[in-house]
Amino acid sequence: MSKASPTELPKTVDPYRLAEQNSTLEGTIPLGDLTRFQEAVLGVDEGAACSVKLSFYMDGERRRVVSGELEAPVNLECQRCMGSMPVTLNSRFSLGLVTSDEQAQQLPRDLEPFLTEDFTANLWSMVEDELLLVLPPFPLHDRNECPAGEELTAFEPDGSEAEPEAPKKENPFSVLAGLKKTKH
Repeated sequence: MSKASPTELPKTVDPYRLAEQNSTLEGTIPLGDLTRFQEAVLGVDEGAACSVKLSFYMDGERRRVVSGELEAPVNLECQRCMGSMPVTLNSRFSLGLVTSDEQAQQLPRDLEPFLTEDFTANLWSMVEDELLLVLPPFPLHDRNECPAGEELTAFEPDGSEAEPEAPKKENPFSVLAGLKKTKH
């Protein structure tokens, strides 16, 4: 029996109706269609998709909430060797559905606001925002897997190899030595 391919997540939904119906949506979003995200990473493989699971519900305070999980394979640029580095981004999040900044300010700290217009939410944009939030600020290969390893070389502006500076150990009493000389 062949496994059915995952369905694509709809771009827009009525999240308030979904929350009232206690609904869950599962699907994928093609990473090639998320332009802001594509600009932030080194690249995505052809046909790569973000797997998404979104649960819409009403909490005990009757707030409409969407909690989600996502997973996306991407290529980031290692900041040590500047080479490509495959990474799987994962995120879990809970968002409070709001239609105004005033409502957003009333949310508890454990809920981030998700601003919607006219009872319509762009799920792809929401997922793209979450992906951008989980990008590591300085992606690095594990040191033992990095092609640069310990053999990084620094260069002077003229292109010659820089000599490593020996760490200078400052004498904590050097200030006293200066005082002693001026007291004759």
